[in-house]
Amino acid sequence: MASNIITTDDLREFKLELLEEFKSILSKQNTQLTLKRYLKSSEVMDLLQISPGTLQNLRINGTLPYTKIGGIIYYDAQEIQQIMEENRVQHNFNF
Repeated sequence: MASNIITTDDLREFKLELLEEFKSILSKQNTQLTLKRYLKSSEVMDLLQISPGTLQNLRINGTLPYTKIGGIIYYDAQEIQQIMEENRVQHNFNF
């Protein structure tokens, strides 16, 4: 039975390959998310980390525009992104 000796260089190379693989997987996931134009309520709740009640309040008060087709509510992903950017709070602390 043959045995292999693993060196620190081998481990460093493995780490770099693993990191590249993770980056590849994450970039594919981000691409898939941006390809979807309309999101269902459950997807919006996951994306924004909000409860069903909060999502309903955002619809009722007009913060989040939506389309209802056959009892299913859809949200435009681009509009959600735009709303997030418009409501961005940036604090400028001068020390």
